[in-house]
Amino acid sequence: MFRSWVRVLSARKSQSHSRFSFFRRTQLNSSHVKPSLIGSLSNLDSSLHYDFVLGAGASRGFCVVVANGNRENSHIEIDKDQKAKDFYEKPIDFTKVNINLLPTVMIIGRPNVGKSALFNRLIRRKEALVYNTPDDHVTRDIREGIAKLGDLRFRVLDSAGLETEATSGSILDRTAGMTANVLAKTQFAIFLIDVRAGLHPLDLEVGKWLRRHAPRIKPLVVMNKSENLLDGTGSLAGAAAEALMLGFGDPIAISAETGLGMTELYEALRPSLEDFMVQVLNNNCCQDDSSGQDSSSGEVDESKLPLQLAIVGRPNVGKSTLLNALLQEDRVLVGPEAGLTRDSVRVHFEYQGRTVYLVDTAGWLQRTDREKGPASLSIMQSRKNLMRAHVIALVLDAEEIAKARRSMTHAEVVIARRTVEEGRGLVVIVNKMDLLSGRKNSALYKRVKEAVPLEIQTVIPQVTGIPVVFTSALEGRGRISVMHQVIDTYEKWCLRLSTARLNRWLRKVMSRHSWKDQSAQPKIKYFTQVKARPPTFIAFVSGKTQLLDTELRFLMKSLKEDFDLGGIPIRILQRTVERKAGSSSSTSRSRSSHSVGRTVKRMVSEKRIIPS
Repeated sequence: MFRSWVRVLSARKSQSHSRFSFFRRTQLNSSHVKPSLIGSLSNLDSSLHYDFVLGAGASRGFCVVVANGNRENSHIEIDKDQKAKDFYEKPIDFTKVNINLLPTVMIIGRPNVGKSALFNRLIRRKEALVYNTPDDHVTRDIREGIAKLGDLRFRVLDSAGLETEATSGSILDRTAGMTANVLAKTQFAIFLIDVRAGLHPLDLEVGKWLRRHAPRIKPLVVMNKSENLLDGTGSLAGAAAEALMLGFGDPIAISAETGLGMTELYEALRPSLEDFMVQVLNNNCCQDDSSGQDSSSGEVDESKLPLQLAIVGRPNVGKSTLLNALLQEDRVLVGPEAGLTRDSVRVHFEYQGRTVYLVDTAGWLQRTDREKGPASLSIMQSRKNLMRAHVIALVLDAEEIAKARRSMTHAEVVIARRTVEEGRGLVVIVNKMDLLSGRKNSALYKRVKEAVPLEIQTVIPQVTGIPVVFTSALEGRGRISVMHQVIDTYEKWCLRLSTARLNRWLRKVMSRHSWKDQSAQPKIKYFTQVKARPPTFIAFVSGKTQLLDTELRFLMKSLKEDFDLGGIPIRILQRTVERKAGSSSSTSRSRSSHSVGRTVKRMVSEKRIIPS
């Protein structure tokens, strides 16, 4: 296949095209061909049907055009240096398709039918909260993941349960509106029903809702919880007959909990997904494969890898509103109710050519005995996402800061310190600054902007220069500043410095420090970086003495000032290197790893020296 536009060089009659080695044949109407190509072939009749056969000659490619099986063929040469259009055919290998081109399938249904369980089954991870609460709705936001069903790959969305008669302005009404907005951008839908409960009246209402809000989508009806139904008793057949009343075709029986029926689901989804992918790939076949060429290179810039950003904070500080502002769309549910977010919602988007995975976490920060059910699961899920993220955006409430006259509560201090201990980047975002606007609050506004950075530095002294951004997520102010600080922190977190550069820096640092006497100066043989994310360095010290905590803090401070590494945690280990007494020809190296406040000794075997 040639990844260039077809350029007609000549058109001449040929007796037969059997001498050509063909590798792709596809039948196209002349209306599907580029107008520039048809205009160049004056002998083609636009009312006829043509066969385009792409082949490979000795020195250049060609395309043979056959009109209705006519033996008089037109020979069209293709220049390989030009962009030639590819025609993709079935079968499609979904595992090699760009994630941004994959089709999207949304799981729709009334509450408590197992949508989140099916979502977890498809992505092969337990990410969505699953809890049996008939009187409550666990899922409130749209969760996104990559489904792996056999060799199929597609983007799957888990939605909140639909109740068409919800009160206007209620949580259920807002979730239905958000589901309708996201459904308008998807290509396929799975209509999930509970086969054990039979065809519920609310299922019929959801079917009407789908026809009204997504008339172009024909959903696939899937009967969940069918593991206990047997065809021999007629229960499953009767349930399938009831499901036909929805008017969306034959249903499929599965069990999301046990995995029953996944093969049938695969066979039902593949034809539609494959037809969609053929169309998408043919529309995008002109794009260069620069990403594939870059991935084959040995050197990988860690700062260009996907960024994992987690938004954390206490309930009702505006985390979900901030996520919607960063995405510039109503992606998650927002409102005045505290604790509205339960699931940790993970969203993928592109920002200035960089892939960002944005995670909105629930607002529960401390687990108590009173927190049970979905609330307890939300707390554990938030802590897991805190550990997975690269950069943590800690959101504070400007209005509460002004009232309490302190920047951070105990729970927020715990999160900030845990972030630093785990070696993650930290960005503090002070939200709701619009509530302090106006002439009456001008002095308060100024005092908050001055006090917050100072108090954060006092609470977290081990990391200097933590960036603080003042925003109003509701008004969309500060969105660019937030992403700028997050990316800047992430690039520092991924920074790698060469050993030569570090040792030149070390000589300058040791010379400008005022030691009490020359013997008190530590004998650092050399300084090197062993890893990034976060930056970790090792100081090789000669002799048995080790660097004091004050000397390690001096090196950390100098590193941050000279290499602009403020705002991220830095780790400095040390290893002592001493010469073995009594023998000048053999060398023994004892290495001990030492971080601030902790010393661990590790012995390394002697190097063998072959006598000359």
